[in-house]
Amino acid sequence: MRGIIWGKFRLLLRKPGGFIATTIICIAFAYLLGKSSFTKVEIPVYSSLPEEEVSVIVGELNKGDSFEFVISDEEEVKNKVAAGGAEAGISLDAESFTIYQVGNTENFHMINQYVERYYLTRLQEKSIIDHAIDSTKAIEKIKGMKENHLFQLSVASFSDEDQWVYDPGLQSLFGFALFFSIYTVAFNVVEILREKQLGIWDRLILSSTSKIEMYVGNLLYSFFIGYIQIALIFVIFKYGAGVDFYGSFGKTLILIIPYLFSIVALSIFLTGVVKTIGQFNAFVPLISVSFAMLGGAYWPIEIITSDTLLTISKVIPITYGMELLKGATISGLSYSELLFPISILILMSVVLMGIGIRLMERRHV
Repeated sequence: MRGIIWGKFRLLLRKPGGFIATTIICIAFAYLLGKSSFTKVEIPVYSSLPEEEVSVIVGELNKGDSFEFVISDEEEVKNKVAAGGAEAGISLDAESFTIYQVGNTENFHMINQYVERYYLTRLQEKSIIDHAIDSTKAIEKIKGMKENHLFQLSVASFSDEDQWVYDPGLQSLFGFALFFSIYTVAFNVVEILREKQLGIWDRLILSSTSKIEMYVGNLLYSFFIGYIQIALIFVIFKYGAGVDFYGSFGKTLILIIPYLFSIVALSIFLTGVVKTIGQFNAFVPLISVSFAMLGGAYWPIEIITSDTLLTISKVIPITYGMELLKGATISGLSYSELLFPISILILMSVVLMGIGIRLMERRHV
């Protein structure tokens, strides 16, 4: 069994084109569709103030999560705004600011409020320092208050069955990762059928390798490839794009295991149903796209109102895969609270794999 797995990894290293292509396509789709959640809105700024003071102001403004303020010269800022290359441009002064815009954009009012709030705080601090008997102690006091807040605040929200939280970045990332993993796993599982047709299995049966080891070796390899692909995509988005997994990054790497087992089982079931590899190649795109649409990979399943479609989604692995990943991250659920989708995926895996292997053994290739 170890020889089978090792041999297949050697073949992958020799021809990694398909694996690399699907991984890159998945990353591209997830990034482009969730771009607004992965990147900050860039705002060009200029100022006649000393360079050190401008750097301090821009550094304070860049502590936010939504906007990135970039220092440029006056002409470049105005030209960029006029050409539509930036939603707004800002002239920074010591006690005021001026915003340049061509038209109202969806972020203009947020930019204005954000910068205005900063300057209001800045002027309040300046007023306190100017009126203080000892300005040095006043500065130290203000700095200490920023570092050690008087009150510790936490934000919580109440939600019921009719309310749900939507994170476009994680939605696209999880959706496309689970979707493309179907292709990666399925086209590796179907190699069992190809090897049977080529007579490779007949030769292996004559060796000391048992059928169970042959099946387990092939299926474990398919699982490992799918797992490596999803884990690699998650790592790239977390450490490369700075995606927030809500502190549950490690948990997501564990929760994709039952989903991948169900996809391996589904693939072996399809391999047992079809008669030729051509039929399998035609079925996989049809099933994967349908599963993605009905299971909530392309869009949140919460927006679907049709009872029929929701009923169909209950037998689709992607539905429970998305439920696991979004539940662990956005909703912050524990493993015990996610036992139901995990159990459903395990049940699907056992049933589909049992039927699939039985169909393959009863058929003479």
